[in-house]
Amino acid sequence: MSNIIAFVEGHVCISGKLHRRSLYVNTESGCIVDGRQVRDYEIHNLNGQIIAPAFLELQSNGCAGFHFTNFENAEAYQQRLENVSRYYVTWGVGSFWATIPTVSTEVFRNVLPSLEPQSFDMGASLLGAHCEGPWLNPAKKGAHDATLMQVPEVAQPAAIYGAENLESSVKMVTLAPELVGSTSAINSLMRDHGIVVSLGHSAADYDTGLNALGEGASTLTHVFNAMNPLHHRTPGLAGLIASPQAPYFSVIPDGIHLHPTVVSMAYRANPEKCILITDSIEMAGMPDGPYPGHAQIPHTQRKVGNKVTIEGTDTLIGSCIGLDECVRNLKSYSGCSLAEAIRCVTENIANLMGLWDRGSLAAGRRADLVILDMDGYVQEVWIEGRLVHRAMNTPT
Repeated sequence: MSNIIAFVEGHVCISGKLHRRSLYVNTESGCIVDGRQVRDYEIHNLNGQIIAPAFLELQSNGCAGFHFTNFENAEAYQQRLENVSRYYVTWGVGSFWATIPTVSTEVFRNVLPSLEPQSFDMGASLLGAHCEGPWLNPAKKGAHDATLMQVPEVAQPAAIYGAENLESSVKMVTLAPELVGSTSAINSLMRDHGIVVSLGHSAADYDTGLNALGEGASTLTHVFNAMNPLHHRTPGLAGLIASPQAPYFSVIPDGIHLHPTVVSMAYRANPEKCILITDSIEMAGMPDGPYPGHAQIPHTQRKVGNKVTIEGTDTLIGSCIGLDECVRNLKSYSGCSLAEAIRCVTENIANLMGLWDRGSLAAGRRADLVILDMDGYVQEVWIEGRLVHRAMNTPT
């Protein structure tokens, strides 16, 4: 039996375009290989479907009943992480970053050691933590707890997250660039620790954002949400997406956080910098109804479809959309092709985060793959050349 699988008779998704060709995977190394050097292989017929890099989930607070701030002990937390990783693959996700919103220093210190990059059997890989706070502007708090927000000048990164976690678990930090000490924090995070810095939950104006990009920030967190609105004379952070120095930027395309036309406008402004996120929370994949709060939100939460709010208010708390639905929505909202939408959950994120081992279908990269029908519904997911998920309706 050959250790090479040839995925044939399908469309290979590369750089936002579909190519009618075969893809070859070495199941022993778990990597994509150059088909020109292959002589013996087993065939996996795609029957006209699409094969793409497994999706990358840049911002998720949890799903399937587990919020990443809920820490009891390391053993129980590890089991919940593994359960979540197996749920993510049903969305086509091959790797994810666990988002930790604004919580106490104690919670950061308890949770982050468990979020070092790691793999799970039959699930998506964890690539580290995205810390969305605590250096956020209380005026743009969204669903975050303003009483736990801090100022970078007073609270340094090591004091908040722990020096050891800055070297191991923390891969991305969202902060508000107008806060005193933010320039020093950006420099420390990026230059001293190689951490990606994003701007968000901010009332900063355009020039302040531009200065932060010059200091090393490289992306915007859920653009348009929790920041000043785009205005024709004062564009704010949102205006950066169309500037000559345009950063990467994420959007939540659930039809709730942003109007579909706004999603389309953002995507059309800069397709190669656009990133789709779910900003999912623990109720993703759960029935509608009320749910208790947690370390981020000490209030009852109510889920209705993909929408979750603090009970008795209109304050949005993340989303319950899946990343595969985000891809289909962008195609519908903007009129882009399915392949172009897929780039926003694969190659764009890999480029932002400096991933050179996954996120595209190039020889030598990990064979983390998603097979989709032509409407963008997940049929199969492969991790390192091994089938880990098959949709119920997929023929064997």
